[in-house]
Amino acid sequence: MTSTATAPLETAPVPEPTAPARPARRHTPAWLVLPSLVLLVAALGYPVGWQVVTSFQHFGMMQQFGQPPEWVGLANYASLVTDPELWVIVGRSIAFCLVCALSTVAIGLGLALLMGAVSRAARLVLQVALLLAWAMPVVASMTVWTWIVNWRNGLLNWALERVGVDAQGHNWLVEPLSFLVVAAVIVVWMSVPFVALSIYAGLTQLSPEVLEAAEIDGAGGWKRLRHIILPLVAPVISIVLLLQLIWDLRVFTQIKLLQDAGGVANETHLLGTYIYQLGTGAGDFGMASAVSILMLLLTVAVSWYYVRSLMKEES
Repeated sequence: MTSTATAPLETAPVPEPTAPARPARRHTPAWLVLPSLVLLVAALGYPVGWQVVTSFQHFGMMQQFGQPPEWVGLANYASLVTDPELWVIVGRSIAFCLVCALSTVAIGLGLALLMGAVSRAARLVLQVALLLAWAMPVVASMTVWTWIVNWRNGLLNWALERVGVDAQGHNWLVEPLSFLVVAAVIVVWMSVPFVALSIYAGLTQLSPEVLEAAEIDGAGGWKRLRHIILPLVAPVISIVLLLQLIWDLRVFTQIKLLQDAGGVANETHLLGTYIYQLGTGAGDFGMASAVSILMLLLTVAVSWYYVRSLMKEES
């Protein structure tokens, strides 16, 4: 009887324990953003802080020549609350802001859809025209607009006379309502290019397959626009609307130049020009700072809904 030797089983080598992987540094992005955040706070924090402090002081002409300002607490804000003229200006500014912002977004959306529907050559011409209008300096464009509405030899009155409207010698800047209409047209004209190009950029990111599938399913142009295109570009529209609300509430240059061209300042003031009149005109920087803080709070209040919506979408 023969016996066979059994070879010992080879065991696999036990791997040596390795050091655990170092976790990724979670705070690295925050450190990378910190330098720009510090510069932003340094650039904006001091002016805002100065305005907050000055709004609690009597800071007039004498303080500009070295006399220490007098601390008055909430007296400036109490004067604002009881000033009926201020609330008229606030209501006028909010109405002007809403009309201009909504009109700008509506016209910009229409132009963006038009750019997506026309041929390449027509789209290029339209885009160049929008860029030229947007790139034109504000003072240069206001010089042209002031000539257009000039009551002596303006283009607007000349064109109206040619179509049978008796507009000879009519001053569009004297009446507050016509003044604000002219100002709104100018502000919208200057803002539409940015809105149109921004929304068109969002339209170019839409998937052609989604639109083709909707067309195959029988959805017409209006249904595709309402149920597919607008919901997909809604984030872009929300952002540009938010920016327009902020910009139109702070509008200053167009109103001031139109007032200098013949408008009655006391009847056409918006918040920006009213702050300028209080500060630079009357030398009451304490009251001007208080109105500036009120304007900041109004800006936050007007845009809070959209900011809150964007924060919900991000979360």
